[in-house]
Amino acid sequence: MVKGDIIKYIDVAVQRNASDLHLVAGVKPTIRIDGQLIPIENEKVLSTMDIVNLLKAFVPEKQLTRLKEKREIDFSFGYKEKMRFRVNLFYQRGNISAALRLIPYKIRSIAELKLPPIIEKFAMASQGFVIVTGPTGHGKSSTLAALVDHINKHRNAHVVTIEDPIEYIFTNNKSIVQQREVYSDTLSFSRALRSVLREDPNVVLVGEMRDLETIETALTVAETGHLVLTTLHTNNAAQTADRIIDVFPPHKQGQVRAQLANVLLGVVSQRLIPRIDGGRVVACELMIADSAVRNVIREGKTYQLPNIIAT
Repeated sequence: MVKGDIIKYIDVAVQRNASDLHLVAGVKPTIRIDGQLIPIENEKVLSTMDIVNLLKAFVPEKQLTRLKEKREIDFSFGYKEKMRFRVNLFYQRGNISAALRLIPYKIRSIAELKLPPIIEKFAMASQGFVIVTGPTGHGKSSTLAALVDHINKHRNAHVVTIEDPIEYIFTNNKSIVQQREVYSDTLSFSRALRSVLREDPNVVLVGEMRDLETIETALTVAETGHLVLTTLHTNNAAQTADRIIDVFPPHKQGQVRAQLANVLLGVVSQRLIPRIDGGRVVACELMIADSAVRNVIREGKTYQLPNIIAT
């Protein structure tokens, strides 16, 4: 249960439609609005002890124990049916800091997010690999949630998500959506992916592809007749293929090119850019995996992808 002074800061963040709340020793509680960091007015500068006391008011004891062991942890929690928070706790210069990302309970649709309507076709595919890319804090999780929600409303499917931590909460509709949290429900992304094939899924969401083993297993899951939705940190759609292939040792890259070319449905590269009248709007670059894109990836000529996307 959330209690104490942290409620004041959370309420301000919710009321001002902030994307993040930062608790750092030596500065006032700070929120991020439309990409800009803004200290909360009329609040004192936080000390290390202030932050420790704030954390005790909303962080479960087992998470605080894990923080001391791991030195950084992720988890999530819900607040008053208003909002969910994804929390990262970490140490800097020996002091504990916290970064809280605000996640609405309401999952916005593809149309509400103003994403290209063609993205709906990705959600309706029976098999393949869909990658959402972009910098941190630019709406990748919201796009994935919109895709899963579209599946949930329009398909009779079994969806398994693997997340660290769970962000958006799905209510079963036409589909069954089962959400697994790393460290709570499974030990790692790669371990959960290895077992997912025995769980009879139609759709698998991988919150983030962080390492070679996760990428390799995700490709295999897509190859064996499933729809895989995932994210990657790249700057544009064309760069995504190179990032995946370059993770592998040289003797495996030819095989991975062929695998990726066979299973890729598309890449959505997005950024949130400021609006003149306030707020932010999504800007998307979309790479649809047609025969030209597949051939270029298979032949190792990914430098041609920007021209294909432009055409």
